[in-house]
Amino acid sequence: MNQSALGQYQSVSVQGGLTDASPHQMITMQLDGALDRVASAKGAILRNEISRKGELLSSLIAIIDSLRASLNLERGGDIAANLFSLYDYMERQLLEVNMTSDV
Repeated sequence: MNQSALGQYQSVSVQGGLTDASPHQMITMQLDGALDRVASAKGAILRNEISRKGELLSSLIAIIDSLRASLNLERGGDIAANLFSLYDYMERQLLEVNMTSDV
């Protein structure tokens, strides 16, 4: 199966899963996507695929932004505040990785 067909299949699979997903399942799906992009970005760095690395890190940052946007800082208390700080740290580290290509 070529990359385009695989990407289309994965897109349809994810979109289908979103319609029936609970909020917890949606978070899990986002985290799975983030981990997939981390591994793919690492591979792109090791293969010196600069453009692909940038695309993957950008997508990863978008996922983290989405996770951060889902936080309810008023009702979430310390857990939400800690996650907010963690997501901020993760984004700063990813920007550093993008600049230095240091896996």
